[in-house]
Amino acid sequence: MTYSYYPGCTLKTKAKELDRYGRLSAEALGVKLEEIENWQCCGAVYPQASDEIATKLSAIRALDAAKQKGQKLLTLCSACHHVIKRVNNDMRTDDNIRLKANNYLQLDEPYLGEAEVVHYLEMLRDEVGFDNLRKAVKNPLKGRKIAAYYGCLLLRPSGVMAFDDPECPRIIEDFIRAIGAEPVIYSQRNECCGGYMALEDKPAAQRRVDAIVKSAADAGADTIITACPLCMYNLDANATEHVLPVKYFTELLYQALGLEKEGE
Repeated sequence: MTYSYYPGCTLKTKAKELDRYGRLSAEALGVKLEEIENWQCCGAVYPQASDEIATKLSAIRALDAAKQKGQKLLTLCSACHHVIKRVNNDMRTDDNIRLKANNYLQLDEPYLGEAEVVHYLEMLRDEVGFDNLRKAVKNPLKGRKIAAYYGCLLLRPSGVMAFDDPECPRIIEDFIRAIGAEPVIYSQRNECCGGYMALEDKPAAQRRVDAIVKSAADAGADTIITACPLCMYNLDANATEHVLPVKYFTELLYQALGLEKEGE
């Protein structure tokens, strides 16, 4: 299995672990990630203005690069996945955006939303398969009680993202079971952590984080995992009560596959 891979800016800086563990784990599972050449920042936030074109162009370039290779476009960062998948939907469904974007980009042939955007977790579920992942695990994380934190970007808007049930998701819990740990179900797992308001209104972000971490801790979790660098930062930096370790899901995957080296 070979994918065009869009890492995004944060995975080259503050979230290098999310990227590194993801790449090494994919390789161990027989999945090849071909990083797109000359990719640009996706913009990190999906623009809400219906006539906004310029900030969507970098996502369209990445999508077109995957199309040219005849590959699915794989993402790992929740924010990048959110932006790129919604922009792809625009190119499939909005005649005005599609016309203006293609007029600006002057591609060899118009991009019409042909590429398929896949999150790393979807690749594990749908391509590798959680049963096969379970068989590949060499170091099952038995005895660990892991809280999956989805946040808002992977799940909403549900009609476009089509990632999982927005009210009762299960993909990360199924992943946790596949690596030998016990998933903890708690009420705040699909609520926003307040990351986008952390600079403007830190107390409000802290209240959101404390509600999430308390909910996970009260349910018996010993660790929280996420796919989002912004959520990772916010849950780690702004928790004031019931502090729990926060990890990228790829780090636990890396450990479960027996890839962790002594001293890591």
